[in-house]
Amino acid sequence: MTVTVLVPDDEGVAALSEVPLVQAVRYQWGDPVPPEAAKAEVLIPGRHPAGDELWRDLPNLKLVQLLSAGADDWIGKVPDGVLLSTCRGAHGGSMAEWVVAVLLSMYRRLDVFAAAQRAARWERMTSETLQGQHVLVVGAGDLGRQLRKRLESFDARCTMVGMSARDGVHGVDELPDLLPHHDVVVMMVPLTSRTRGMVDARFLAAMRDDAVLVNAARGPVVVTEALVAEVTAGRLRAALDVTDPEPLPSDHPLWTAPGVVVTPHVGGAVYGVRRRSYAVAAAEIARYAGGELPDNLVHGEY
Repeated sequence: MTVTVLVPDDEGVAALSEVPLVQAVRYQWGDPVPPEAAKAEVLIPGRHPAGDELWRDLPNLKLVQLLSAGADDWIGKVPDGVLLSTCRGAHGGSMAEWVVAVLLSMYRRLDVFAAAQRAARWERMTSETLQGQHVLVVGAGDLGRQLRKRLESFDARCTMVGMSARDGVHGVDELPDLLPHHDVVVMMVPLTSRTRGMVDARFLAAMRDDAVLVNAARGPVVVTEALVAEVTAGRLRAALDVTDPEPLPSDHPLWTAPGVVVTPHVGGAVYGVRRRSYAVAAAEIARYAGGELPDNLVHGEY
């Protein structure tokens, strides 16, 4: 029996064309859904908002397959009885690259050398190095594992933290004891009721002086006012790909705070990301079409 999948672009149609027992049907957000929507069991969302009126036209919907690793926009908005699966495994490498890039830029003071180049000044200086830094990675899923692999190739030392302890991974309840002993703290957790506001004033106060906070998770994981206080005082540094609020207003103090690098939520925005996302989505849908549950199913908040 063929499973009908609604996809938002031609790339998705091509990616699913080789999956057995699957018929990919193109739809366009804002246009009437195609006739095949009446029997569609799987939806791959495009850019339309989560929980929109599209549900009314999909009476046979069983699975929403995301192209993102994060599902916080969709949790609680999928109709009862409909499965939700993420694209975990597609974006870990790109996000890990971003973390390594900002850390290298900060430690090797590339901003200072770029300014000197614009002024045509030959100014040498000694910088810090990523080698030997102790990095605490909060989030031990695919993103965290990808980051650890890359950081260790720079001879950095990684400690992994998950929501619960397991072999080789500390639990979040150990954070108060771990934070004072690390030079870098990288947030790579999903946004849930447990992680919202996790990085608060107490968390930041426990970090060692001149440590770097890296937020590659979601903006609300960090209490912005608490972070502003620490970086404005010059005690901590930060690299932020996500912020709260987002987009960051032009007059926000994080733009000009010393020791802060801000990028506009582009950690995963690299060439080829759509191809990698559809490869994961196709594998998830193939499992579903074969009578299995997708590997990346969201249970509760994750």
